[in-house]
Amino acid sequence: MSTGDDRILDGVTVLDLSTFVTGGFCSAMLANQGADVVKVERPGVGDDNRHSGPPFIRGESPYFWTVNYGKQSLELDLKNPAGRDALYDLVEETDVFIQNYRPGTADRLDVDYDSIREHNEDIVYLAISAFGQTGPWRERPGYDLLIQGMSGIMDVTGERDGRPVKVGLPMTDLITAMWGSFGAVSALYRRELTGAGEYIDLGMLESALPWLTKQAGKVFAGEETQRMGTKDPVLAPYQTFETADSYINVACLNQKLWRGLCEGVDRPDLLEDERFETNADRVEHMDELEAELEATLRERTTEEWLDVLVEDVGIPAGPVFDVADALDNPQVEARDAVTEIEHPELGTIPVIEHPLKFENADSGFESPPPLLGEHNREVFREHGFSEEEIDDLDAAGIFGGE
Repeated sequence: MSTGDDRILDGVTVLDLSTFVTGGFCSAMLANQGADVVKVERPGVGDDNRHSGPPFIRGESPYFWTVNYGKQSLELDLKNPAGRDALYDLVEETDVFIQNYRPGTADRLDVDYDSIREHNEDIVYLAISAFGQTGPWRERPGYDLLIQGMSGIMDVTGERDGRPVKVGLPMTDLITAMWGSFGAVSALYRRELTGAGEYIDLGMLESALPWLTKQAGKVFAGEETQRMGTKDPVLAPYQTFETADSYINVACLNQKLWRGLCEGVDRPDLLEDERFETNADRVEHMDELEAELEATLRERTTEEWLDVLVEDVGIPAGPVFDVADALDNPQVEARDAVTEIEHPELGTIPVIEHPLKFENADSGFESPPPLLGEHNREVFREHGFSEEEIDDLDAAGIFGGE
């Protein structure tokens, strides 16, 4: 958690009109570095991610928390002309504007780039969509599942003879969000140099493609990719093995580690086996290698093997944690990777901190995920509106209601 005021994005203001994860995690990353993020939500309903679940904790979605720490919530009826005008007033003092509408929707709501730029020509405007603002698929809806399938990720995920498998996280949502925050910060840096704002067109499909890396490399070399379970297409052994009580991941990236592994598991015979002499040989005979190693690794528990391989021999190996153990272990605790923060209705709630630890700047979430409309009046107060003016906005129905 931040302990001071020296945060890299202090003074940067963000209006986030997005729903679900792509824009939400993007603006959460900016909030973590000190940006003031106002989450603009539909009156009475809010972000659909508030209702994702179950589970719920007293009506609150813990999933919503994880992508909305550190923000203010403003209910704003953008179909109400007074609500739209109020948004434009906020835009005048905004640095970054985020939306993830399907192409065409922002135009109908008069919150497209040209409309927003009329009120702030230096703004950094981030438009996130499934397929980008151009191309034959631009108007198609898209979610993580679809993009995982269309980006090739599901083609290389799962067991060799099984059906395509989705990664168990909203992976392409999060990939896109990270590109979005990187793009926003890059545009802010450029604005410091040139004084000019920026429009960023970010598509989920294109966001996922650079992450194909070694799989793309196989295609570029004219080879076919395939699902390999936990195995790796260019390294062996680099996979999950069954032990006496659970599973262990072993990663041997060079000959020194291969020799150490064979010595650690007391299988010197594998070093003399021509099938396993080089990494290329081991990749070619991956199934035979798996059978040999797993037969030995099943003889002891994961903890016993970790003592031998990691502590004694120095082999890169680790357990396969369940999510609860991933969030609560000595390393995570030592690094303050999961902390706590006070929620206005729920008391103390957990916070998954973001990993950037700067030597000369603070970072971290300073406030909990907001209740819907919690900051309706506060946002306008901070922008210089009087109580009477806010009362007039409320009477005009910008916060919803009659």
